[in-house]
Amino acid sequence: MWEIESRGAEAVIPTRKDRKEQRAIDRHLYKPRNVLERYFSRVKQYRRVATRYDKKAANFLAFAWVAALTVMLK
Repeated sequence: MWEIESRGAEAVIPTRKDRKEQRAIDRHLYKPRNVLERYFSRVKQYRRVATRYDKKAANFLAFAWVAALTVMLK
């Protein structure tokens, strides 16, 4: 964590509510990250993407595109 901060990165994940020391976060930075995390969570609902059954990278990428498009169109 400290190495990341030394490079200029900023933590945007909120701390748990039961933690004694609460870290201040920027909600405007957290919102896009949260949207992206939820998107990838939906894409990983497709078992073939989550477990990477395909042996060839081209086949995996093709199905990852299909899964991503399906999620976006829902």
